[in-house]
Amino acid sequence: MTAPFVYLDHNATTPVRASVVASMAEVLGSCGNPSSIHAAGRRARQRVEQARDRIRDGLGLSRGSALVFTGGGTEANRIALSAAGAGRLLVSAVEHDSILGAAPEATRLPVDRHGVVDLDALQSLLAESGGKVLVSIMAANNETGVLQPVAEIARLVRWAGGLFHCDAVQCIGRIPFDAREADLLTISAHKLGGPQGVGALIARSPDILRPHPGGGQEGGLRPGTENVAGIVGFGVALVEALEEGDRWASLASLRDSAAKALLEIDPDSEVYGIGAPRLPNTLAIRMPGVPAETQIIALDLAGIGVSAGAACSSGKIKPSHVLSAMGVPSDEARSTIRISLGLQNTQDEIERLIAAWRALRLRSWGRD
Repeated sequence: MTAPFVYLDHNATTPVRASVVASMAEVLGSCGNPSSIHAAGRRARQRVEQARDRIRDGLGLSRGSALVFTGGGTEANRIALSAAGAGRLLVSAVEHDSILGAAPEATRLPVDRHGVVDLDALQSLLAESGGKVLVSIMAANNETGVLQPVAEIARLVRWAGGLFHCDAVQCIGRIPFDAREADLLTISAHKLGGPQGVGALIARSPDILRPHPGGGQEGGLRPGTENVAGIVGFGVALVEALEEGDRWASLASLRDSAAKALLEIDPDSEVYGIGAPRLPNTLAIRMPGVPAETQIIALDLAGIGVSAGAACSSGKIKPSHVLSAMGVPSDEARSTIRISLGLQNTQDEIERLIAAWRALRLRSWGRD
């Protein structure tokens, strides 16, 4: 009998919760455009607004804050970058491609060898900007799991009179996080056990955001008919994720046992971000001399799913800008994979990962 597939790529996407599937199926079984004023349309609008309130309440945010539903975290990030009156744009060198690709002209903030933003550099650049500045720094890195000092960053940006956008896609529901620290906050459903293709941008106040011409949906901030079923599923997923958040801390021991075993197999391997606070589920590790593509294929053939950093490049594997910003040589970055756990993973599955890694490492040394 074939062993079940071991899914260790939760930073890319998470399994959809059964409760989310049920809630979405109920919506899909009905009909109604939330912009229509008849009974079916009003019911659809009610579902959207209930989900909006559930998410704001779950995150401890004011009902006066603007929550704009989007097609995912990438779109939410793009809308955030167009915030009204932002002026100069400062982003960390380890941001998601949806930030760096959308704002190539932005000033990039350096990080240390662990991937943590240089706060002295941030403070200096803020002082030069005269208050007209938008700072975009993620809460948790999707490749290494490294956490940024969000509260301190928020304090510095407030001191300078600027706006702070935080991409919190990877951390909501996984670690304690105060969503009120940021002026603009990005979240995404499919990192929480919700559906793919729906996210949200939350603004402390609606006047921070620029209206986008179109159909007038989402208060004129994001035109297009709302994905009612996806939005309802998003609300269900976020509430459940927050309720189980304290369980994620236990994944650190599972992750660390994997790292210990892999490093014992090859002491020349290296874990990146280990010197900084990290998400409890994320392990970025290098197998020297073995390209990430080779590792991913070999592990996949062994029934184990991992990735090479971000999973947002149309399936292509390219050198990691995150590791490059941390000072990792390109040849080392090319042999690094990301293992990201979820609450469903077990010690037995980690043992399968270790065995498959060992087999590949021995083959690469010609010892199989």
